[in-house]
Amino acid sequence: MSATPGIVLIINGVIFRDKITLNNILGVILSTFGVFFLVMKGNVSDTRVFHHINTGDLWAMGSALSWAFYCSFLRLKDKTIPSNAFVTVSSFTGAVILVPIVWYYTTTQSPISLSAYTHGSFLAGLLYLVLFPSWLSYVFWNKGIGEIGATRGEIYTHIIPLSGGVFSIVFLDVQLKSYHIVSALLIGVGIWFCSKKLKPKSSLTSPLEHK
Repeated sequence: MSATPGIVLIINGVIFRDKITLNNILGVILSTFGVFFLVMKGNVSDTRVFHHINTGDLWAMGSALSWAFYCSFLRLKDKTIPSNAFVTVSSFTGAVILVPIVWYYTTTQSPISLSAYTHGSFLAGLLYLVLFPSWLSYVFWNKGIGEIGATRGEIYTHIIPLSGGVFSIVFLDVQLKSYHIVSALLIGVGIWFCSKKLKPKSSLTSPLEHK
């Protein structure tokens, strides 16, 4: 997902002819490097992680590309359609598309035990996924993209790995390292650059225009 702000920048510039400012470019570069620095745990010279790219990585790249197109083309949505209705229809459409995949999985795999899916912890986790990542996050995201646009809004996806690092420190007792701080600073500065609005040039007016 760290590549999506850069992809959105290209899509908006090529397809929608949006003006890409230097602040946008600097912000995307800084925050993307911040995510990369976090993933590499500060050791950016260690390229071993790239030696084991598999099918799952390709699927992840495809999802990043499709998400970038989704965010860019979200501007074409009718403004009169409520966010809740849009998310509901999108979720229902996605569920219908997944029905053949679920059917194939259940008919080709060994029988599934339902006992694990009725446990309290599983149901609590499922409720969390339904309420927050699957509903509220999309409502807030679509509203935000509609307000500030995909070029400025997409950069906030870089908060996801950063918040994951914070939560792991708070809840999983992961030790705070220097690369956490450096990554947070890079991502924060990158978001600041992308969110910074250019000041309009003041035009010279004659005294007669004030009368």
